[in-house]
Amino acid sequence: MSEENWHNLGSLDVLKDPSLREISIEGKQIALSFQDGEFGAVDNFCNHVGGPLGKGRLDGEYIVCPWHNWQFHRKTGVGQPGFEEDQVPQYELKIENDNLLINLQAKTKRKKSPHPLHPLSRAIRRDDGPIRVVGISTTAMDAKNPRYSTSDKLLEVALEHAKNELGAETLLIKLNDLKFRTCEGYYSKSANACTWPCSITQMDSDDELDKVYEALVFWGDVIMVSTPIRWGAASALYYKMVERMNCIQNQITIADRSLIKNKVASFIITGGQDNIQAVAGQMLGFFAESGFVFPPYPYIAHSRGWTAEDMERNIEYVENSTDLKEGAKDLVHRSIETAKIVLGRKLSDEKLVHPGRKAQKLKVEKKS
Repeated sequence: MSEENWHNLGSLDVLKDPSLREISIEGKQIALSFQDGEFGAVDNFCNHVGGPLGKGRLDGEYIVCPWHNWQFHRKTGVGQPGFEEDQVPQYELKIENDNLLINLQAKTKRKKSPHPLHPLSRAIRRDDGPIRVVGISTTAMDAKNPRYSTSDKLLEVALEHAKNELGAETLLIKLNDLKFRTCEGYYSKSANACTWPCSITQMDSDDELDKVYEALVFWGDVIMVSTPIRWGAASALYYKMVERMNCIQNQITIADRSLIKNKVASFIITGGQDNIQAVAGQMLGFFAESGFVFPPYPYIAHSRGWTAEDMERNIEYVENSTDLKEGAKDLVHRSIETAKIVLGRKLSDEKLVHPGRKAQKLKVEKKS
C-alpha cells in the first residue's frame, strides 16, 4: 500500500457532474471521472505527448485523450486493449461523510511501452546527387473523365524541361490522386497537440499525405506548385494541403526546429479570370513562413481578365502559347539555379531564427 497522503476533493454530489474533469491539487493534475456510481482518478497527462486526459471524453470505461485519441482505463490507468503495457498513474479514492478523498501518493507508476517511430520522424539528410524537382498539381477533376488542365500542362512542361534539358530528377504529385483527410485543427486544441509527423498521419495509415511530406521535407530541392484560380483564390485542394502543413511550420515555435532548409519554391497560376497577384501573394506568404526561399520572379501566371467567360478560348490559348511554355521552362531553370546557390552555401549548418516567433518551452508537465 502506498504512503497515505489524503486530501478532500469535496462533496460527492458536486463531483458527479461532469462525468470527466481535470482537477489540480497540491501541484498534482488529476483526471477525475464518475460513471455507473463509481469514481476513478488517474494522472491527467497522456503518455503520448502530454495531452490533458481530464479534458477528453469517456468511451465506456476508458478516457479518450482529446489530443490524439489515446485511451486509458479511467480507474486503473491501463491502456486500452492491445496497449496494456501503457499506463498512467492511478490514485486511490475513498468516501467519508459524503465527501470524496484522494491519496496523492500514486498507487501505480507510469509505464510507457516502446512505440516504433513513424518513418517521417527520421533525421533529415540531403544525399549527394542532382537537383530534385517536385511538381505538385492542385487541380481537381474527375480522374475517369480527364480533361485539359492549363495549370497541369504548364507544370508538366516545366518538369519535362527540368529532367530532359537541365539534368534534374523529377517527381510529379497530383493531389487529386491522393486520399487524405482535411486538417482537424489539433493546433487549435494546443500548440503541442500539432505534432511532426502530422497527428493524422501518425494515427491513420491510410492517409496519403505522407507522400507530400516525404517529398517536401526530405526529397525535393525545388517545389513547384501549380493551381487554377477558383473564385479569386487557389484551388480547394491547395488549401487542403497547406492546412495540413501547419505541422511543418509549427515545429519552429514548439520545438525550435526548422524542417525546411535549403529548399526553393515557385508557382504556376492559371485562371480564366483575374486575381493572379492575390493568389500568388498568399502562396508566397505561406511558403515563406514555412522556410522556403524563392528564385527571382518566383511565379508565372495566365489570365484573360475579368470579362473572359468564354473558357474554351482560355484553354485554346494556353495550349497554343509558346510564351507560356517558355515561361514554365524559364521558371524551373531559375528555380534550379537558385537551389544550386542555396545548397552551395550549406545553410543547413546554420541555425535559422524565425523573427518574432521564438520557440516556446513546453508548458505541459512531463511525468516520469
